[in-house]
Amino acid sequence: MNNDTNAWRTRPWSGVYAATLCPFLDDESLDEPGLHAYVAELAAVEGLRGLVCNGHTGEIMSLRPAERVRVTEVVARTVRAAAPALKVVSGVSAEGSLEALDHAQAAREAGADAILLMPPHHWLRFGRSSSTAVGFIDDVAAAGIDVIVHQYPAWTRAGYTLDEMLAMVRNPRVVMIKMGTRDMARWRYDYERLKEAAPPVSIVTCHDEFLLPTLLDGADGALIGFAGFAPRLMIALVHAALDGDLAEARRLQQQVGPLARLIYNFGEPGCAAHQRMKVARWLLGRFPSPQFRRPIRPLSDADVDRLRSALAEMRLVL
Repeated sequence: MNNDTNAWRTRPWSGVYAATLCPFLDDESLDEPGLHAYVAELAAVEGLRGLVCNGHTGEIMSLRPAERVRVTEVVARTVRAAAPALKVVSGVSAEGSLEALDHAQAAREAGADAILLMPPHHWLRFGRSSSTAVGFIDDVAAAGIDVIVHQYPAWTRAGYTLDEMLAMVRNPRVVMIKMGTRDMARWRYDYERLKEAAPPVSIVTCHDEFLLPTLLDGADGALIGFAGFAPRLMIALVHAALDGDLAEARRLQQQVGPLARLIYNFGEPGCAAHQRMKVARWLLGRFPSPQFRRPIRPLSDADVDRLRSALAEMRLVL
């Protein structure tokens, strides 16, 4: 459990960050009014620290570069009007440093406070050297915008080692690591080493499917798609865990557990889970459309019916 109970509330880049969904019209074009309404609803939720658009939850891989910028503009404009204290983060995914630098500069100009920087995806197949991994972060940080490092699962060739992350946090533009390592045997050790090396850099969990264990083992907050789906429930759970209120955290986990199994189906966050999340929120009347962008195909009628039946049995506080 975190030893510095309650101190997280005064630290920048701690607490709950919601990864946002992205609404589309039937022709797969961006639904800008729908995005504005959804973001305005999230921004009104007390306790959120920031919104993260253009992440995996927001279907970044299906968005054209100009659309990523437009999403950031809509989110930033909506947040500035509704809740100016909220941070706006935009995801950046590119295969090379120069392209990523362009995307980072565009996100800054569109109103983002920081970028969520994903590793180049060709690393997943070919791997990379440590100097390349660390250098990529430094290259993109030169855009002059704060960087959240997106740590991929340890079983991938794109995941960063502890030594690589220790080098990354030396860059003053790195403000957070979204820790998606999914290696619980190393979680606490890595958290402690990183906090010793760079206390101001937040280490947050993105493990929607086992959120509570990572929070209790060591974290400064959570950056999760679940907070873009059921923000009040996620904020209550994360805050209880960070404050050391184990009884309340366990009580809330009883509500989160069935919902997590419904959305994640005992797996990690991925396209299928994000699609179920979007459809579920639409079924609850809290999202404009269940439309996902190709190549993802619509859920079957049977899958939608299962979601509808399961949600009817739950009493959710979104």
